[in-house]
Amino acid sequence: MNNHLLYEIALTLVPGIGDVNGKKLVAYCGGAEAVFCEKKKTLSRIPGIGEKTIESIMSQNVLSCAERELDFTEKHGIRVLYYLNSDYPKRLQHCYDSPMILYCKGHTDFNVDKVVGIVGTRNVTDYGKIMTDKIVSELLDDDVLVVSGLAYGVDTCAHNASVKNGLKTAAVLAHGLHTIYPPVNRNLAKKMLECGGCLLTEQLSGVDPDKENFPKRNRIVAGMVDCLIVVESASKGGALITAEIANAYDREVFAVPGRIGDVYSAGCNNIIKDNKANILLDVSDLRSIMRWDESKKVVAKQMRLFREFNDEEKLVMKLFEESDVVYLDKIITETLLSPTKIASILLSLEFDGILTALPGKRYQKL
Repeated sequence: MNNHLLYEIALTLVPGIGDVNGKKLVAYCGGAEAVFCEKKKTLSRIPGIGEKTIESIMSQNVLSCAERELDFTEKHGIRVLYYLNSDYPKRLQHCYDSPMILYCKGHTDFNVDKVVGIVGTRNVTDYGKIMTDKIVSELLDDDVLVVSGLAYGVDTCAHNASVKNGLKTAAVLAHGLHTIYPPVNRNLAKKMLECGGCLLTEQLSGVDPDKENFPKRNRIVAGMVDCLIVVESASKGGALITAEIANAYDREVFAVPGRIGDVYSAGCNNIIKDNKANILLDVSDLRSIMRWDESKKVVAKQMRLFREFNDEEKLVMKLFEESDVVYLDKIITETLLSPTKIASILLSLEFDGILTALPGKRYQKL
């Protein structure tokens, strides 16, 4: 049994901690296992960690439950993605309230170049079905990972279209991996796995699709994508909640417009009108705003060849050795330079054709 995973799962089970304070405990103590080995006096000095939470940590009653969960994952071939590990979705990693643990059925790479979320009403119309199929088929040339929630309606259409067009697709669930909801999508889930897709959740096995779990699921969808497309939505609904969260995470949001007066286009028309979403007539609109049009990319190799970096620029450029795309939050956190200084460095590197700014506070090495 993986001892590290045991404690990482156990930490998420401690009553009253949550994802934000859980990460805080890991940062202060140096790891999940270290949290359970820490002295009570030291834990009491950590901001936001109360007496009841400390007692729960000290009692270590959650370890047996974590052991059962770990047994379940090993028995059913489920990956456990810890937020500090390389296989965890990097885009989601930078969201302050992202889950500490994700359970994944399937071997999908979440850190591919392009990830698109597609959401919408459960009461999808023929127009919504046609538009979802059209959008997914047009994304084929971009080799994207399609993310949705496996719910009735637009979600189901997005996953089906992805399977049909040979695109990998990830379903974020609002329940444990002991079941599939809705049950009618069991065969679809199986096809997704066979085609290289996956099922993803933060919920333990045995957790049912209760109402309160769906908004939590929505934040995962919003956080793990580069951009979110709302195909159809009434004036209120889960898709609009996901769009609000995506905006809060600085993700680009797109909405498919519909006829005035159509109930299930009202939400899309409203967020376009309120400048909370870009209008999406076809995928070329998305490519333009996301800067996916390679013909517009300028790669200044000659400039890079003779460019000398100062010490502060070297700190920034070192982060691009692991990945061509790096989030601004990571640059600030790992270089320990002031935001003002980093802004100046990034602007200089952009002018010299070494980096380019991407939507969502990301930078790409050219």
